[in-house]
Amino acid sequence: MLKTTTFRQLKTLHTVARVGSVSGAAEELHLTQPAVSLQISQLGEAAGTPLLRRAGREVKLTAAGEVMVRYANEILSLWNEAGEEVAALRGELGGTLRIGAITTAEYLVPPLLVQFTKARPGVKLQFRIGNRDDIVRMLATHEIDLAIMGRQPRELRTHATAFARHPMAFVAAPSHPLMSARQVQLVDLGAANLLVRERGSGTRVAVEALFKEQGLKLHAASELSSNEAIKQLVEAGLGVAFLSLHACALEFQAGLLALLPVPATPIERAWHVVHVSDRRLPHVATAFRDFLIDSASTSLEAGPLTSATPRRGREAEKI
Repeated sequence: MLKTTTFRQLKTLHTVARVGSVSGAAEELHLTQPAVSLQISQLGEAAGTPLLRRAGREVKLTAAGEVMVRYANEILSLWNEAGEEVAALRGELGGTLRIGAITTAEYLVPPLLVQFTKARPGVKLQFRIGNRDDIVRMLATHEIDLAIMGRQPRELRTHATAFARHPMAFVAAPSHPLMSARQVQLVDLGAANLLVRERGSGTRVAVEALFKEQGLKLHAASELSSNEAIKQLVEAGLGVAFLSLHACALEFQAGLLALLPVPATPIERAWHVVHVSDRRLPHVATAFRDFLIDSASTSLEAGPLTSATPRRGREAEKI
């Protein structure tokens, strides 16, 4: 039935499914839209059933299409691994490092990728950023081999290794009235327009636990899914926020944000590098995981967070 199927057809179907449109796949693959449609049509003929259906202006996978995409992902991944294995026999580290990170880690990961790839010019990079649910889904569907996140997912059987500190704290603009206090209690933050990340995010779970430990209920003024949006509102004096300090390093350096003097903060969690337990990692992914574990802590200690120690309370008024 599928004897005439080609890798090109599988890659085309995989790309259409990932980007969600024929036009987007055509642009990414440097093909015309009719050429993409022809590849999908030929694959559907080989399978004996259509793989896509129209839904208004969009295309959706049929049930058969969902099955084919799942196996196409695995076939293409295995073929890439075969090439990497052969390269490894020649003493070369190559292939594509497919890694995902939750949105807060987008400030942490790029400098580490630069260090890793500079020393390994044969390595290509696919770096995906998304919220926690996005990254867990990418792991489950093998769109990425490694994920950088705070908490190990419970939805999948995964292996997680802590590789770096993850400090989190309350921040505000240096001119905010609460900055003049010697100490700011959690109960004081309820009237300060507290901005937090969406439910399920690592920083949201951490701040909820902090309030719960003191017998208090978190009263957030707003929930936002973007660290950038939260920081811009706080910089404008429209509230205070609980954020990862890695996400605020540049703002601390520029004097746009400062730490609120809240007792028992910053709190520290850990960054983890995560992969699916029952799937063998490609050589390049194993090399990057080992690189993170061996050298990330040193890299972070030399990074912008320590070269520009966040100011607290009255100290921030001098900015």
